[in-house]
Amino acid sequence: MLKLSIFRSLAIASLLITSLHAAPKGSMTNPDFTKGDAIPAGANHDWTLGATGTRGWMYSEKLGTTEARQIRITKVDPKSPADGKLAVGDVILGVGGKPFSYDPRTEFGKALTAAEAADGKLSLTRWKKGSTDQVVLELPVLGTYSKTAPYNCEKSKKIFEAGCEALAARMQSDPNYARQNPISRSLNAIALLASGNPKYMELIKKEVEWAKGFSADGMASWYYGYVMMLLAEYTMATGDTSALAGLERIALEASIGQSKVGSWGHKFAAPDGRLYGYGMMNAPGVPLTTGLVLAKQAGLNKPEIDLAIERSTKLIRFYKGKGSIPYGDHTPWIQNHDDNGKNGMAAVLFSLLDETQEAEYFSRMSLACHGSERDTGHTGNFWNMTWAVPGVVQSGPHATGAWMKEFGSWYFDLARRWDGTFTHQGPPQMDLDSTRGWDSTGAYLLAYAMPRKAIVLTGKRPTKVPQLDEKSAQAIIADGRGWSNKDRNSAYDSLTGDELFEKLGSWSPIVRDRAAMALARKKDVPVDKLIEMLDSPNLYARYGACDALGSQKSATAVPSLVKTLKHEDMWLRIKAAEALGKIGEPGMVALPEILTMLAKGATPADPRAMEQRFLSSVVFGQMLKKSIAGVDRQLLQKAIEAGLTNEDGRARSEVANVYTKYTYEEIRPLLPSILEAIVKPAPSGEMFASGVRISGLELLAKHKIKEGLPLIIEVMDIQSWGKAGRFPRCLSVIEAYGAGAKSILPDLRQLEQDLIKHSEAKGLKVHTDRLHTIIQKIEASTEAVELRSLK
Repeated sequence: MLKLSIFRSLAIASLLITSLHAAPKGSMTNPDFTKGDAIPAGANHDWTLGATGTRGWMYSEKLGTTEARQIRITKVDPKSPADGKLAVGDVILGVGGKPFSYDPRTEFGKALTAAEAADGKLSLTRWKKGSTDQVVLELPVLGTYSKTAPYNCEKSKKIFEAGCEALAARMQSDPNYARQNPISRSLNAIALLASGNPKYMELIKKEVEWAKGFSADGMASWYYGYVMMLLAEYTMATGDTSALAGLERIALEASIGQSKVGSWGHKFAAPDGRLYGYGMMNAPGVPLTTGLVLAKQAGLNKPEIDLAIERSTKLIRFYKGKGSIPYGDHTPWIQNHDDNGKNGMAAVLFSLLDETQEAEYFSRMSLACHGSERDTGHTGNFWNMTWAVPGVVQSGPHATGAWMKEFGSWYFDLARRWDGTFTHQGPPQMDLDSTRGWDSTGAYLLAYAMPRKAIVLTGKRPTKVPQLDEKSAQAIIADGRGWSNKDRNSAYDSLTGDELFEKLGSWSPIVRDRAAMALARKKDVPVDKLIEMLDSPNLYARYGACDALGSQKSATAVPSLVKTLKHEDMWLRIKAAEALGKIGEPGMVALPEILTMLAKGATPADPRAMEQRFLSSVVFGQMLKKSIAGVDRQLLQKAIEAGLTNEDGRARSEVANVYTKYTYEEIRPLLPSILEAIVKPAPSGEMFASGVRISGLELLAKHKIKEGLPLIIEVMDIQSWGKAGRFPRCLSVIEAYGAGAKSILPDLRQLEQDLIKHSEAKGLKVHTDRLHTIIQKIEASTEAVELRSLK
C-alpha cells in the first residue's frame, strides 16, 4: 500500500488553524505602485490573470479587492501571450482603455471573457517606469458563453477539451506529479474520465492503480472520499472490476472509522466511537458519504457501508430548509448561501440518493451563492469552487447558465492559465490560504464536463430534482445579491419596510435572516404585522416572523409565539422558542411549556434530539441565565436530566449553566445525572464536550463530594485537543478540594511527571508549575476535610 508521508499530512493540518469566516487579521496600506510603493511585506497572495500568461498582485481588504485600482505583474510565463509585452514590475491600471473603477479583479476577468468572445485582443493600460501606454495581448478566440453554459456552449467545450489535453500532458511529463495532493490528483483523474475520451484511458488506469493502493496515516478522512469517487466512477464507467478490492478496503476503513453518531473529523474515530481533536467536520464528511454511495452503486454491498451512509445522511439531512451545512455538528450556517461548498456537496449526495427535496434545496442554495459569498471560505475557497457547479447543475441548464453569467464566467476565465490548466486562486486576502498551490484543473474541468454525462458525477444518472426555468433561476441568483464581507448591511438597509416583510417570506433562510436583522435596525416596525405573519399559510413567512419578532423584543408577540410552540413543524417550534428567549422577561410565561418540550428528548421524527439541543440553548443560555427562582423544580429537574443525555457536548454544557444556582440540598437529586455526564462524555460536539464535565467537577468540588476526585485526571486528558482551556479550571477543582484531595496525590505526582515529559512541555509549563505548588500545599496540609459521598 502507498503510505502518505507525515509532511504531506501536515499540509492539510493547516486546516486546523486558518479561518476565513471573519475578516483577516490586521490591515495594510493600499500601495500606489506609480509612486514607488512596494508590495507590503507578508502580502504574498497574487493572482493568475487568465490566459495572458501572467500573475499579478492587487490590494485586498476585508475579503474583497474593491479598494484596489492597480495590478502589479509578479510573473510572466515564457512563450505566453504576455511574453515580451509585459514584464515583472509593470503595473496594470485599466482594461479596454478605461481605468479600473470598482474591482480590478472582476474587471480584468470580465475583460478576458469579452476578448475571448470577440477578436482575442485584450487591451491593457500599463504603467512602466513613469510612463503609461496601451498594451494589446492576443488571446485565443473561444466564443461566448451560452445562456445555459456549460450546456450547448462551444466555449465551454473548447475549454474542457484544451484543459484535458493540458492536464494529460502534465500527468505524463511532470516527474513530480505523483507528489500531487491526493484530492487534486483524484479530481484530475475523474475529470479525464468524465471526458469519455478513450485516449486518456491509459493515464486514468495508472491513476486508478495508485488509488487502489492508497492509504493515509493521517487526515485519511479528507482524502478517502475523493479516492473512492475515482475508483467507483472508473468501475462503473469501464466495467473493469479490478479496482473493487481497493475500493472495498478504503470504503470499509472509512465506514468503520465513522463516529458512532455518523460523523468524521480530521481523522477517523477513536475506539470509543468519538472523534479525535475538536470533532465533526462536514467538509470531509460529505464527500466521504458521496464516495460511499458511489462505492455502493459500483457494486459493493456491505452492511458497514449501508450503516455509515444512513448515519451520515441523518446528520446532513437536518439542515434542509434551515441554512447552510455548517463546519461541524453546529447550528445551521446562515451568513451565506453556502459554507465553502458543503451545500454543493450535499446537493450531489442527495441527488445520488434520489432524495429530491434535499437535493433541490441544497442545489438552490448553491445557485444563490456567488460573488463575495462564493469567493471566500474556511481555509480558503477550494471547496467552494470545486462543488459550485456540481451543486448548481442539479437544478438544470438555466441554473448553470445564470450562475456562470453572474459569477462563474469571469472567475473561471481569470483562473484559467494560458496553457488550459487551472490554478487555485484563493479568497481575496493578503496572505495565502491553507490550500495554496493546489492544482484545481480537475475541479474546474468537472464543471465544463457536465454536458458529456460520461460519469455519474457529471449526470450519467439523471437527477430527479425539478429543473428551473430561466426566470426562476434568475430570481434565485437575485437572492444571493446584496452582501459582501466588507458591506453586509447597506443593501438590505436601503429596502423599504414592505420589501423587507416580503423577504421575510423567502425560501432562503439567508434572505430571511438578513431581512430580520435589517428590520431590527429600523424604527417603528409594525409588530402587529409580524404577529399576523405567524398565521401565514407560507411556512417560510412564519420562520421569518419568528426571526424578526425575536429581534424586536416585543411583549405583545408573546401569546402568539406561545401558541406557535404547538405547531407540528419542529423548526417553527424552535424558532418560536428562540424568539421568546430573546424577548426576555415577558417570554418567561412560556418556560413551563418549553421545559416540557425539552424533557421529551429524541423521537422517531427527531432521532438526534435536535429540538432538545436548541431548546437547551434557549432555556439554560437565556431564560435561566440569571436565576431559577420561581421555576417549577420538578419540571426543571426532568429537563436537566434529559438535557444531560443529549448527544451534543455544547447542549450539555448549556444545561450546566444552572448548576451554581442550586443549594446543595436542592441539587442532591440531580447529582447522579451530573456525575453520569462527567463519566460519559457526549458522543458528539467534542469541542464543547469538556464544558459540562468540568462544570460538574466544579460542583462536586464545591460540595466536597469524593466521587469527583478520581475523575479530575481523566477530564484533564493531557493528550487531547483543548487542554489549554481545561487545565486552569481542573487545577482550580483540585485546589477546591484542598487537603481532601490527598487520596489522589499519587495520581497528581504522576500527572506532573507526564506534563514534564509532554511534547508540548514548554507551553504547558505554567500549568505544571501551578500543579507542583498545589501538590506541595496538599502534602503540607494538616486540615481535616470531610468528604460527602453520593452513596
